[in-house]
Order: sequence, then structure tokens, then C-alpha cells
Amino acid sequence: MNVERRVPGDDAEESSGFVRELSLLDSTMIVAGSMIGSGIFIVSADIARLTGSGGWLVATWVLTGLLTIAAALSYGELAAMMPKAGGQYVYLREAYSPLWGFLYGWTLFAVIQTGTIAAVAVAFARFLGVLLPGIGPTDWIVRPIDISDGYAFSLSRQQSVGILLVVCLTAINTRGIHLGKLIQNGFTTAKTASLVGLIALGFLVGRRSDAIAANFADLWTPRNPLPVVPDFFALEPVNATQGAWALLIVLCVAQVGSLFSADAWNNITFTAGEVKNPRRNVPLSLALGTGLVITLYVLANLAYLVVLPLSGIQNAPDDRVGTAVLGVMFGPAGATIMAVAILISTFGCNNGLIFAGARVYYAMAKDGLFFRSTGVLNERHVPATGLWLQCLWTCLLVLPRTRLRDPSGGALLDATGAPRYGNLYGNLLDYVVFAVLIFYVLTIAGIFVLRRKRPEAARPYKAFGYPIVPALYIAAAATILVVLLLYRTQTTWPGLLLVLTGLPVYWLWRRGSASAAKGRD
Repeated sequence: MNVERRVPGDDAEESSGFVRELSLLDSTMIVAGSMIGSGIFIVSADIARLTGSGGWLVATWVLTGLLTIAAALSYGELAAMMPKAGGQYVYLREAYSPLWGFLYGWTLFAVIQTGTIAAVAVAFARFLGVLLPGIGPTDWIVRPIDISDGYAFSLSRQQSVGILLVVCLTAINTRGIHLGKLIQNGFTTAKTASLVGLIALGFLVGRRSDAIAANFADLWTPRNPLPVVPDFFALEPVNATQGAWALLIVLCVAQVGSLFSADAWNNITFTAGEVKNPRRNVPLSLALGTGLVITLYVLANLAYLVVLPLSGIQNAPDDRVGTAVLGVMFGPAGATIMAVAILISTFGCNNGLIFAGARVYYAMAKDGLFFRSTGVLNERHVPATGLWLQCLWTCLLVLPRTRLRDPSGGALLDATGAPRYGNLYGNLLDYVVFAVLIFYVLTIAGIFVLRRKRPEAARPYKAFGYPIVPALYIAAAATILVVLLLYRTQTTWPGLLLVLTGLPVYWLWRRGSASAAKGRD
């Protein structure tokens, strides 16, 4: 990487109080630990159903990897140029205007960070239920209270364990950065080792000649793929057997699962105010962390293909591909082994997400665009109020439920005839995948904007392959956005609405900040 010599004083945080305690290793652990959750063990089932072949399953993950690494290498320039708490919020503010920074920060707080924390926390509780059967989705503390035909509130033991996890990790992270980073390093090391172990066992112990023959003899020919049915009425359904154009559409739609599983790599930029020598270490940690995780993700999918026939991946019970792989090797004990691995993975993932998110709200508060108290550090030099506010909203997102329905609109029922429920944050995360990708495109386009607006600014690291690599990312991500807009309309326009709800909130906060400043004068 083209990282120039550190300039003394370059990494000074303009708002004193943060402690620069995160080394390059710590920063890399935050990148990798925030990325690896439960997705890698699950979403390959849906990707395999859409693509219909082992080759295109792996190609989907490779494409995700190329996009993620290209974005991380491009972000490095902005991180080295502006090594401040808030990361992507600051980049958008400086490249465009405070409005764009606020819309990102608002969406991050409303659902991107908090909804992801909620989802990961309940995933932790769900797999804890494999070990402790009393922790289930229908082990009610407060039975569902329907508030409409589509929504309800409830509190199950599973939900309560998820909430307890969020509260405990928040409390730990208010005790200072040192304890938080020790937990992050320990759990990221453990779950990386678990993923490496799964890959090694797959290649060395679980490999089956019938699966290898079935998957690799005809690697690229789609077999009975599911069609991508467009939400836009003027378009026809397509599947991966209908030629290059249809295959491109399928790959774009399939990216939703893999991109979400590889997301949160940018969280280290939120904590740049606490990284030692951030102009060097933040760009390096982005490259090292994303490179490590993407390599493991691709190898994991190859391991799936040498253990399971494609149909075994496509039809894994509850989409738990990792559990199915271990089941081949260890029988029923495989579910227990995978549950332990995912408990470690989700615990470490949530620690990183909780730790990083509050730094964005801190930066917003310093600009007068969020609650003033979130811009204050406690005696241990962390934004404790922001952490607890994030915790409160996350816990509230765990409580609402959606009433599940079949394609005809009828209510889905369980074996006892009771309604089945989903989680509201799951719907919200579907909605914001589109918005998140928009913010990534805007941020990387900001490299071009800032090179024109501030050509004299210090750039200790310059985006790898500029302008080609950033431009290719923007083009590829824009293509995915267009396809999702046309073929997944029902989950893209609500995402845009979620972002746009920030407009009146921004106006109110700006007006309040202006009134407060006038009052002080």
C-alpha cells in the first residue's frame, strides 16, 4: 500500500478527550470482528438457490469480496485524510454538506447500526437455544400483543437474552476502550480460528467424492435455479439459465446476502479518534481486515462444495449450511459445535458494532446535529451517553414483531394453529441494504469531489488504483442499485423513505442549534 511517512501531529483529534489506544492489530480485529457474524454460515443457501451452480455461488462471494476490498482501499484515502471520530459521517459532511453527513448518521442510528446489533443479538440467543432448549422464540414472557393486522409486540426468552446481551456489552464498553478492545481481540481471534477450523475440516475430513463430482464436474451450468421475480410490473421473471443478461441480474440480487454478511468493515473509521497513528493504521487495518475475511469467506464456500452436493446447500434446514457441513462429519453433535462457533462469532461481532456506533453520534452531537449529551465523554474517555442511547433504541427494536403471511396474504400458523411472527428489524434491514449501498457510492465518489475541492490537503495514503478502482466500484455498485430498484422495489423504496425521514429531523436540529447559539450570544 502507498502509505507515506507519518507527519508529527497529523493525528491530533480536534476535540480532546479520546485516548489513542488502538494499535494496528486492534484496528484490524475491529474490522474483521465486525464483519464476521452468522451470515457466512447461512446466506449461501439462498445464493445457491438463485445461482443454481457451485461456480456461480463462489463467483457471487468473489464479486462481493472484490467490491468490499475495492471500497476499503478507497476509504483508506479518506480515513488518512480525516482521522477523526465519526468516520463516514465526517467524509460525507466534508465532501458534500452537513445534510448528507446527517442523513447517513440518522439512518445509522435509526436502523443500520442498531438494527444490525438487534439482529445479531437475537441470532446469539437463537443459537444459545440449541444448547439451552428453554430459550426459544415461543417461550413467552409476554405473549404477542397484536397492534394491527401486520404487527405485534412480544417478549420471549429469546428476545430477553438478546436484550441482556446488548445491555451487558454496552455496560462493558462504557468502562473504557481497554476492556472493550480486549474482548474484541479475544473473540475475533476465537471466531477466526473457528472459521479456519471449519474450512480445514471440510477439506481434510468432510470431503466427499460424490459431492465433489456433482459440484465440480459441471461447475458453471445452473441447475433448476429459482427465478428472480421482479416487483416492477413491466418486467418479466428471469433465472440464471437465460443468458448473460439474466445471469447479471441474478448475481446483483444475490449480492444482497453476501454484501450484508461482509458489511460493517467501515466501523473502524468511526473510531479513528482512538487509533494510534491513524493516518497509517486505519487504511492498513481496512486492507488487512477485509482481505482476511473475504479470503476466509471464499474458502468457506469452497469447503461447503466439497462436503455437500449443491442440493444439500440449497436445502439446508433453516438455511444453516455450516451446521449441515458439520453434521456430515460429526452427526447430531455438528449442530452443537456450530452453535458454539456462532455464539462466539455473534458475541464478538456485536461488541465491535456497539463499540463503534456511538462514535458517530458523538461526532454528530459536536456539530449540533444530535443530542448534546452524546457529544460528551465520561471519565473513562468514551461517549457513554451515546452508548446507552444506542442500547435503548436497539432493545426497543427487538420488541416489535411482524405477523408472517403466505404469498396469498393469509396468516402463517404454527403446528398449534397460533400465528407465526417475524422480527421488525429484519424488515428494516432489508429496506436499508439499498440505502447503505447508496451511502457507500456517495462516499467513494467523495474521493473525486475532495480531490477537486481540496487538492492541497495532506493525503498520506492515496486510494489504490485511483481513479480506475474507485470508478469501477461506483459503476458496479450503481448497477446493483439499479437492478435492486427494478427487481426488489418493495424493499428499496422503503429504504429511501427511511433515509428521507432524516430531512425534517435535520431541519429541526439545525433550527434548534441556531436558536441555542443565538441565545448564548
